[in-house]
Amino acid sequence: MTDGPGRSGSGVPEPEPLPPITTAIPVRLRDRFDPRPGARRVQNAALPIIQIVVAATAAYAFAYFVVGHQTPLLAGTVTVASLGLVRDARPRRVLETVIGMILGILIAEVLLLVAGRGWWQVGLALALTLVVARFLSPQASFAIAAAIQSLIVLIIPASTSVPFSRMLDGVVGGVAALLATALIPRSPRGEARRDTATLFRAFDGAVMSLAVALRQGDRARAERGLQKARALDPLVRAWRETLDSSVAIARISPWLWTSREELARAERVLAAMDLATRNLRVVARRTAYLVDDGIPRPVAADLVLSLGRGASLVEQSLADISLEPVAQEALTGIAHHLDPTEVVPGAGFGDQNLIAALRPFVVDLLIGAGMPADQARAAIPRL
Repeated sequence: MTDGPGRSGSGVPEPEPLPPITTAIPVRLRDRFDPRPGARRVQNAALPIIQIVVAATAAYAFAYFVVGHQTPLLAGTVTVASLGLVRDARPRRVLETVIGMILGILIAEVLLLVAGRGWWQVGLALALTLVVARFLSPQASFAIAAAIQSLIVLIIPASTSVPFSRMLDGVVGGVAALLATALIPRSPRGEARRDTATLFRAFDGAVMSLAVALRQGDRARAERGLQKARALDPLVRAWRETLDSSVAIARISPWLWTSREELARAERVLAAMDLATRNLRVVARRTAYLVDDGIPRPVAADLVLSLGRGASLVEQSLADISLEPVAQEALTGIAHHLDPTEVVPGAGFGDQNLIAALRPFVVDLLIGAGMPADQARAAIPRL
């Protein structure tokens, strides 16, 4: 029995009820299943899907109507497996995959003639195929592709008694894949552009963090900038992979010959940015060490920020070559001031080391902007 609200019989006030630790959050159907990522994947893979469908159908039709095979299974499987939906669409990769699969078919066909069909023949064929394929190529996918085709030949009976008929189907599929690579090129240029934008966006984020750290003398911000700079390496590798595919396809595809000059400029910028990201990591490490004293360094911050703007001009010059002189002029103006003894008179050894680390950094960006290497090196003052 209580004497009133909030009081027990002893007269001691009862404690107020605690609020709930967790609360129910309504989950919408869209939160459980968001179709947008899947739609983007389909959109990005639209051209590879078209390429695979056209090539595999053409290979099957050729083997069926021209060669006369009733079930040309391998003509389709070799085409689909060799093209795939992978990022690396280089003709060399397609050719290597085709060779691997035809190798597996050949070994299985020979074993069928010699030893017939059975469980132990399957094991023997797999062992031989994997050993030979591993000997011929360092790529694990080469051996796996060969082994899969070998299994298909041994497990699924052929529709004809003609020896090596499925070998011919595999050759038809391989030729169809190579022709599709040249005549229906995927051209990963769109993906390469996305990789380019991703790299430069992350590069700018690292530069901004370092500039803020120098301006405020903030060690935590400098450490964050160093983490961002270290995270640039996978982005450089992704851009290189897609760009290498674009260049290789442009060599054999008549539809992409006009883009070779653009791809050559992209290769030059990629090589320069690869070195620039490495030098940015050096700048980041020296910044993290330097700002440990908590002293603001606005002059060094302005220099780092200016180099970040120069890198943005280099990115823009990829789409508009007329911006190359603008980027060169802006970066040259910064380079002329990178004398460690004059930027901050009387600065300590650590500050001079930071300014010295910006010198190869600006040279890399100048080369990316189209300036010859010797001229870019001559733009910075001699020590």
